[in-house]
Amino acid sequence: MYNNFEANDRIIFIAHRKIMFEEFLTPLNLSSFIDVKNLHETQWGKQIRFNTEGIEDLIGIDLAIIGVMEDRGSLRNSGCADAPDAVRHHLYKLYKQQYDLNVADLGNIIRGVTMRDTYVALSKLVAELLRMKIVPIIIGGSHDLTYAQYGGYQELEEIINVAVVDSYIDIRENEPEINSDNYLMRLMMHQPNYLFNYSHIAYQTHFAPPHTLETLDKLHFDLYRLGKLFDGTVEMEPVLRATNMLSFDISAVRYSDAPGNRNATPNGLRGEDACQIARYAGLSEQMTSFGLYEINPMVDDREQTVQLAAQMVWYFADGFYSRRKEQPRDNDESFTKYIIHFRQNHYEMTFWKSVKSDMWWMEVPVGGRGRMRRKNKVLPCSYEDYQSACKEELPERWLKAYHKLS
Repeated sequence: MYNNFEANDRIIFIAHRKIMFEEFLTPLNLSSFIDVKNLHETQWGKQIRFNTEGIEDLIGIDLAIIGVMEDRGSLRNSGCADAPDAVRHHLYKLYKQQYDLNVADLGNIIRGVTMRDTYVALSKLVAELLRMKIVPIIIGGSHDLTYAQYGGYQELEEIINVAVVDSYIDIRENEPEINSDNYLMRLMMHQPNYLFNYSHIAYQTHFAPPHTLETLDKLHFDLYRLGKLFDGTVEMEPVLRATNMLSFDISAVRYSDAPGNRNATPNGLRGEDACQIARYAGLSEQMTSFGLYEINPMVDDREQTVQLAAQMVWYFADGFYSRRKEQPRDNDESFTKYIIHFRQNHYEMTFWKSVKSDMWWMEVPVGGRGRMRRKNKVLPCSYEDYQSACKEELPERWLKAYHKLS
């Protein structure tokens, strides 16, 4: 009898989920952006599951694409609501590699009567996919949709690490309506607070008010200006390895590589940097959602920006299917342990390096001092952090983590 009740509950739950998906999502009209019949068997458009007549089930799905045709919250970039299908047009021509591509395209979120309606729809869909252990890939739409992406974790009451890639730091105070310039303030001030750490990648200092940088630094959040990435994006790998949710504003890419944004500037990331960041995000075992925003087909030149966005989604998936579970521990031959002795203050710092992937980790004390201190926490870091410790310099990444954990 118990098993029958359990089975009935499961059937009711699945039916409820199906109703919710169909309420919020518009099925795709494939002919509007791709000719599936003329695709090769190894191209994405032949490999993934499309929502064309309703969603039956998502059994076996790893990644789910959601388009959000909403740009009412975008300042100075109207037209980005048209991005999802424009990106799909190029994404589904790309070729999969030597892995099974278990991806579903769920269609587009129906634009709500108000922006809040759209936020609620996206948050609920993200939360449901997270419950199902499916990673949402969100194609916006305006960057304020990041707040709704974060809302999915709030619904599950999960404490998370968030990373945003953007030339600007979107924190404006004393504005009644949420928009693409102030959504971060709402995200950080939300109560109850589920944000443990925030990382801002590729901001441009001349666009950042000094008091904003000071405030974020006092909160021990991580700030990486564009110049930090000029020698490559490798230092962002440990940042994304510790991140649960990534939001990427395409205006962080320089105009010459991504002209399809009314806020694009001469300086910014290169297209290959954006793809590498997306791949690092996909590789991260902790990463459970990826949002790509502010792509504007109306002002795009030769569809260059939507092509870049499609390639970023491809690289995220490629990283996802290259994930390997690695966590340092004693007596594991897959890792090399390094202990650095600080002679001046009689302190030891421990680092780990993976023999297989060359990734690095560091140990950071948790809790108070002396007897009150609990065991160390092992966190992602870079080779550069190890080199700093070898010079008896405390890595900035270690210091910020220590302040948060102590």
